[in-house]
Amino acid sequence: MLKNTSLQYGNRTVENRPKYYGREFHGIISREQADELLGGVEGAYILRESQRQPGCYTLALRFGNQTLNYRLFHDGKHFVGEKRFESIHDLVTDGLITLYIETKAAEYISKMTTNPIYEHIGYATLLREKVSRRLSRSKNESRRANVTNEEHTSVEKISSLVRRAALTHNDNHFNYEKTHNFKVHTFRGPHWCEYCANFMWGLIAQGVRCSDCGLNVHKQCSKHVPNDCQPDLKRIKKVYCCDLTTLVKAHNTQRPMVVDICIREIEARGLKSEGLYRVSGFTEHIEDVKMAFDRDGEKADISASIYPDINIITGALKLYFRDLPIPLITYDTYSKFIEAAKISNADERLEAVHEVLLLLPPAHYETLRYLMIHLKKVTMNEKDNLMNAENLGIVFGPTLMRPPEDSTLTTLHDMRYQKLIVQILIENEDVLF
Repeated sequence: MLKNTSLQYGNRTVENRPKYYGREFHGIISREQADELLGGVEGAYILRESQRQPGCYTLALRFGNQTLNYRLFHDGKHFVGEKRFESIHDLVTDGLITLYIETKAAEYISKMTTNPIYEHIGYATLLREKVSRRLSRSKNESRRANVTNEEHTSVEKISSLVRRAALTHNDNHFNYEKTHNFKVHTFRGPHWCEYCANFMWGLIAQGVRCSDCGLNVHKQCSKHVPNDCQPDLKRIKKVYCCDLTTLVKAHNTQRPMVVDICIREIEARGLKSEGLYRVSGFTEHIEDVKMAFDRDGEKADISASIYPDINIITGALKLYFRDLPIPLITYDTYSKFIEAAKISNADERLEAVHEVLLLLPPAHYETLRYLMIHLKKVTMNEKDNLMNAENLGIVFGPTLMRPPEDSTLTTLHDMRYQKLIVQILIENEDVLF
């Protein structure tokens, strides 16, 4: 039986010991000295500072009748790869389990990682069975009945989260595709991949978790998972600064609810307001609206009794678009829109803009369409609000589109084209969308 044991170097006092290491740290010693200290005790370990690179630390671990050396890091937690641990003891324990599994089950792991038979197991089977059942069911069955029937199928070996992911596949009314937001995750205790249904292992190469829906899979399995992420509202902590597609799928809405709510309020009491969208509201009040949406979601109160100045609401809407991690007019389409704006022939330019619009992600396209319909209404009240399509283009150009590279020169150079694109979208919204 392997034991996780740290060894001490006699009664010697080690100078300059980092505060986050304990008595397992032995100062500057060589690999040979470390090997001698470990004395062939399986599972024993010490920490040492590199002789060649002072300030760099190494975990020396005895396993399989040899001393293994790992470059050790600390950023508040301890790690040798991507997986973080609160203590060196936890890191070594996980490492020994990993080494043991990889030694005793090397052939099995090799087969599983190089040629996994996904079509017979786990996530893929569940999705295929779901599609088959949906095709055979009557259209008149209620959604509640669908879920009840499906939850009694023979999928008990798969985790409830995979079952939920499969059951919600295509259930979103607006059916926006969304990729999973996988990040390396430190798992407590044994975990199973929710795609292939195999054990997740690894000291350096191990599992990942979708931070939006919570799906846990192997790194290699994450490449095969379809774009069917259904974000969980419990994981979406805010409305502003949240990816647009993530937000609409989490709330199961066609567009971000902040856009719908703000535009409804503006059209109800602000279309004739002079300088609409050009005049700024008080920054602290705009921040209050932002906090209200982040805190209360669709229940946020932005009525005239709370915020009588409509410029606060327009400011909050513009701030929402500025805060998007991926702009409404995405980084991927930015350069194509700019090139389209440079076309001198008006008809050809309009056609080029239409073609690029079709490249936008569905949620971005729908939100942009809805916004342009609203801005067209604003221009129809130009006599009162003094805002035409060109003026709105100046306001919304840099708000809706940003160059992928953070370059002041590029931004300044492209401003007139940004303005022109928004102007074209407003003036031709009925044709383009």
